[in-house]
Amino acid sequence: MAPMPCAIAVMAKGPQPGRTKTRLIPPLTPGQAASLAAAFLRDITENIALAARQAAIRGFIAYAPAGTEALFDGHLAAGTGLLLADGSFAPPSRAEALGRSLLHAAHALHLAGHGAVCLLNADSPTLPTEFLCRAARALAAPGERIVLGPAEDGGYYLIGMTAPHAHLFEDIAWSTDRVAAQTRDRAAALGLEVTELPPWYDVDDPPSLARLLGALDRPAPRGEPAPYPAPATAAWSARIGAPARLLDAS
Repeated sequence: MAPMPCAIAVMAKGPQPGRTKTRLIPPLTPGQAASLAAAFLRDITENIALAARQAAIRGFIAYAPAGTEALFDGHLAAGTGLLLADGSFAPPSRAEALGRSLLHAAHALHLAGHGAVCLLNADSPTLPTEFLCRAARALAAPGERIVLGPAEDGGYYLIGMTAPHAHLFEDIAWSTDRVAAQTRDRAAALGLEVTELPPWYDVDDPPSLARLLGALDRPAPRGEPAPYPAPATAAWSARIGAPARLLDAS
């Protein structure tokens, strides 16, 4: 039998005014922030679908809380699976908060038969498709390893693994600039090789949103990976009008 494809699961909440992208309120209204979150979901899942044409990949949304599945209706690429990852089911560990949800998602996807799993943030709609393909191919190579996509703020936008090691998610100072470094330390303690992807950025505050909007219609500098064009995010920007004015007001 052919091996199961690499599962790439986006860690996400369903878009709801006042509950998603709250660090962007203001300059955005709650409704604008929720519609931006929906645009990100569309772009990120379509990007995974594009990567799946080039590598053995299947896309998922790993969501929380339970009972919010309907919030994703109409916002995902065709064929994207849904997986509850609220931390309610995971191996015994010291993982807490986000770490417990990440472990839940990794464990559930491995139990479903995926020998390689990547967990991806919901804040990087222009992540180069090439990076997703690189992650899947690295995990398909012989031997056990993790793949780390470091974020410019010291966190990570992607973590991939061939087994759901709880220690990768234990005693991590989540939402700080130490997350990627601590994850490398956990991998070293487990004796795991770390394959690193190039850094990328999260969009989770007004300056990073301004950076994203300014880059949407610009080609990548020569020699750099081509960003995913994020058409849903570009359409959101055009629809709300004058995004620079909104950001300048923050």
